[in-house]
Amino acid sequence: MPMNQNEDIPVYLFVGFLEGGKTKFIQETMEDQRFNNGERTLLLVCEEGIEEYDPSTWPSKNVVQHVIEDQEDFNEDNLKKILKDSGATRVVLEYNGMWTIQDLFENLPVDWAVYQAMCFVDSSTFLNYNQNMRSLVVDKINVSELVVFNRFNTKTMDNVEFHKIVRGVSRRTQIAYETTEGEVAYDDIEDPLPFDVNADEIEIKDEDFALFYRDLMEEPEKYHGKIVTFRGAAARDPKFPKGVFAVGRHIMTCCVEDIQYCWIVSEWEKAAMMENRQWIRVRGKISVQRHKLYKGKGPVLQVESVVLTDAPEQEVATFY
Repeated sequence: MPMNQNEDIPVYLFVGFLEGGKTKFIQETMEDQRFNNGERTLLLVCEEGIEEYDPSTWPSKNVVQHVIEDQEDFNEDNLKKILKDSGATRVVLEYNGMWTIQDLFENLPVDWAVYQAMCFVDSSTFLNYNQNMRSLVVDKINVSELVVFNRFNTKTMDNVEFHKIVRGVSRRTQIAYETTEGEVAYDDIEDPLPFDVNADEIEIKDEDFALFYRDLMEEPEKYHGKIVTFRGAAARDPKFPKGVFAVGRHIMTCCVEDIQYCWIVSEWEKAAMMENRQWIRVRGKISVQRHKLYKGKGPVLQVESVVLTDAPEQEVATFY
């Protein structure tokens, strides 16, 4: 039965750098009859390494493979044409590790929806990539639900080092290690937050703001009804509703180029008094609700008190 035209095209996204193991995993996925059950599938390959696909082992031959070598060909019009010509109702996408995720989302057709994203990494080269091309490493980990470290040598490699790099980008991403012995182990290192999220009132230290903000945005519901206190820089905009201002910090994820102001919608009857770049210590209750500035649901700080203060010793917050 053809897919309803109003339904999204599911995209199964596989990211990572060359020789990281993407092709091998996709090959094994296509060999699994539970996944490759006859549904017309477009296998879109944007990076060709040493490994090659072997369709002869796939239980269903209803798979159309298409290679995009030049990034300029990865555009909405071309992707629509490729999908139409293939007659597929879903896409398996092996994305080029040197292309950014922002480029991907800017060029995907509006009705293509990423259902799952996984990152595959060669453990023997990962630390070098992280040192020399960290922005691309962060780019890939940040979008992934799971990072798989292939060729992990348990005798010479320290999983804590790999764990810290991933957790410096995302707390929600799962981590797995496929060892050189052919075993798969999931990361079970406890990674508690540096503050008690179960307390009724949470005080955030300056050095913990980046972790707090990321966790708040990833899992806002667990902060609903909690009172929080932290130091941040205020901001106002003429487009803000009456009684609303922003409070947050500039956060650096990996490098100077990616520093951005990360803020929380704050409601306060004296919001009009706030000035841009004014450092304050703010106390209030988090309420997860719909708000026009979020274009949906998000954490809103119901401000109870504001005290003027100096800037923290390190104005730009980091995860380290």
